[in-house]
Amino acid sequence: MPHLTVHLPENRLTGKEPLLIAALTDAVVDVYGAWARDHVRIRLAGVPAGRFAQGGKAVDTTASVTLGIRAGVFDRPDAADITARLGAALTDAVTRVVGDDLRAGTTVELVASPPERTFVGGSLSV
Repeated sequence: MPHLTVHLPENRLTGKEPLLIAALTDAVVDVYGAWARDHVRIRLAGVPAGRFAQGGKAVDTTASVTLGIRAGVFDRPDAADITARLGAALTDAVTRVVGDDLRAGTTVELVASPPERTFVGGSLSV
């Protein structure tokens, strides 16, 4: 089950939440297929001004996307293609909604989750 946590400057996120949720969901579906749509979980976090920094200076042109995915995706023969597509699609989704000036400062991190370590509603997710 793909689950995303997205941190964006609060002033850039406010009012764009529904569009960003749709764009991020579509990005995952474009890579995984239609079956994934109902399984995508997204948490948006607005970061107050002055709390994103790059090079020792506060900036509002950065974003952080963490995508938790099943560890098995990294063992597939097409893993390099899938991960590259996810990184590009998620970056495109953020910049399309929030602004292209965030592209250079957007980080996408793919985090492997072994099947026995993902729980939904207190039960192991299958």
